Amino acid sequence: MQLSIGNEWITAPLLMKFLEELCFSYVNNSTLYDTNISDLFNEVTLYIVPMINLDGVDLVTENLSKNSNAYLNARNISSYFPDIPFPEGWKANITGVDLNLQFPAGWQEAKKIKYSLGFNRPAPRDFVGFGPLTTPEARAVYQFTLMHNFKLILTYHSQGKVIFWQYQNYTPKNSIQIANKFSEVSGYEVADVPYNSSFAGYKDWFIYYYRRPGFTIEVGSGENPLPISQFDEIYKDNLGILILGMQQ
Repeated sequence: MQLSIGNEWITAPLLMKFLEELCFSYVNNSTLYDTNISDLFNEVTLYIVPMINLDGVDLVTENLSKNSNAYLNARNISSYFPDIPFPEGWKANITGVDLNLQFPAGWQEAKKIKYSLGFNRPAPRDFVGFGPLTTPEARAVYQFTLMHNFKLILTYHSQGKVIFWQYQNYTPKNSIQIANKFSEVSGYEVADVPYNSSFAGYKDWFIYYYRRPGFTIEVGSGENPLPISQFDEIYKDNLGILILGMQQ
């Protein structure tokens, strides 16, 4: 349900707060977003993966020692991309692979696009890796998904206040209707993914492989990493999406 990546880390506490409020509502037999959570839990199995890019997030939030090999290697990678500020511009995992460009849904096209933009080696963002599913983080999400029978997935990123709902010409049944519901409760815009960003993502692969609804939610507005001062607004905007997602 989540691909928290580097400087998009604000999505991880979003999901953790949601989980906390779900548990509180369940234990106290109370409602959340006008929904009886005990009844919902009797009908739905929910899986939340709050963060897959731990080292990338640690780098951006300055929780890596500046003397560590990981930090020094990342700084060396970043030196080849001086237009991307370090470390706040870092989106990749700690080895310089963009984890949301690692999935087998148009990976070769993603490689062609990103290489043409100069991201043909480990980078702070937009490097697709040396093949699909070559990073342990992406393989873990891929294998975890194959082990379950998800009816719907949400992936959380920042920023833009938009909802992406399709992969190329694949439009699973009810996807646009669900996206419009999400839009109504959040105020976020339903949009098509820009072509240069429309391949090799987790949501893309899920839609392609399962032909089931998958959505990318881009929270907040501004420049990544978003300030924590936006957190309350982001949570309020997305609570309805998360509850409705469980009800589909």
